[in-house]
Amino acid sequence: MNVYYNQTGIGDVLMLPLKTGNRYETSFRRFGDVVEIFDTTDETILGYNIFNASKYFSLEDGQFGLDEAFLDKFNDVLKNNGLDKPLKIDLSPKFVVGYVKDIRKHENADKLNVCQVDLGTETVQIVCGAPNVDKDQHVVVAKVGAIMPGGMEIKEANLRGEDSFGMICSQRELGLPNAPEEKGIYVLGDDVTAGDEFTF
Repeated sequence: MNVYYNQTGIGDVLMLPLKTGNRYETSFRRFGDVVEIFDTTDETILGYNIFNASKYFSLEDGQFGLDEAFLDKFNDVLKNNGLDKPLKIDLSPKFVVGYVKDIRKHENADKLNVCQVDLGTETVQIVCGAPNVDKDQHVVVAKVGAIMPGGMEIKEANLRGEDSFGMICSQRELGLPNAPEEKGIYVLGDDVTAGDEFTF
């Protein structure tokens, strides 16, 4: 899970997106420097913005991964601004190296493939439409719960009758600089291991 800070472009605001929501059903509550964004239908917390962020954190522009130490500090900021319920987050890596163990054509969609992908601790099924996906590739997988750089949350899905648990990513979807224009997933070399965290 990533935290975003861009003082040059946005101002002194730290952004922590947790989930995506329907913009017509989204509202917010302010507690001092903390803005809590939530879904009005079920009160699910979608994220937090921390204003005057440099008062609480030492930050540089960019995105960076959330770790235990930062989460502890973040919870201190929430508490100091009147939010007594600490934020609990699964901090296991959401972007990891996957190994495509097997692949077959989707029976109900010509351009889709059904892949069995080893993530190190488990093998998951992912439906992928990239033209260059193939067996025995090391790829970047956004696991269920990952928030993409563009803000989309990866969820379990069913694509024309096939369950899919994650997304095999392209360089453009990962927001990598100089990403190629042509469609296709990001194929890694063989010097990686399934389950390794992928860092941007």
